[in-house]
Amino acid sequence: MDRKKEIASAVAEIRVIEKEQGVTRESLEKIKQRLIRLARPELFPPSDFPPPAPGGKLKSCLYRVAEDADHRFALYVNSSLGGHATPAHNHTTWAVIVGVTGEELNRFYDRAAEGAPRQKGEYVVKQGTGVCFLPDDLHSIHIQAPLVNFHMYGLALDHLHKREYYQAAENTWRVFPAHGDIREAR
Repeated sequence: MDRKKEIASAVAEIRVIEKEQGVTRESLEKIKQRLIRLARPELFPPSDFPPPAPGGKLKSCLYRVAEDADHRFALYVNSSLGGHATPAHNHTTWAVIVGVTGEELNRFYDRAAEGAPRQKGEYVVKQGTGVCFLPDDLHSIHIQAPLVNFHMYGLALDHLHKREYYQAAENTWRVFPAHGDIREAR
């Protein structure tokens, strides 16, 4: 199978889902199901999407595998060594995470009027599963061991300039800088 054709077909179907149904929990569930069908380990082996070298500062790499000219419908392969976590954050656009190999714990939060966000649940993303987020939904990611998964966004990560994350040490919300370390897929 040709990976580029499979990606193009999935993204084309996802564009139609969003155009016809808008951005709702139901439409994101359909997008997630389409990405699950794409997330076949033989199409996305770690050898084609290597994680960073052990011992360095980075614990994961994002590879851009699809993005429209207007920076919409951005699909990334995340390849991680493990030992990585993010603070609670939003995306300011819709997002879907789907497992290819390995496991990624996602914790979900409600935003408190003051202070730290309150955890309201969690879910382990692995092959055959995923999670969906509306623009203001909050989550954190916790990766213990190597993995490969998909992260798809309604707008490319390097164009998200108002994402917020919770800075626990200062008990405050801050703006995440737009993601700049994105690699182009081979």
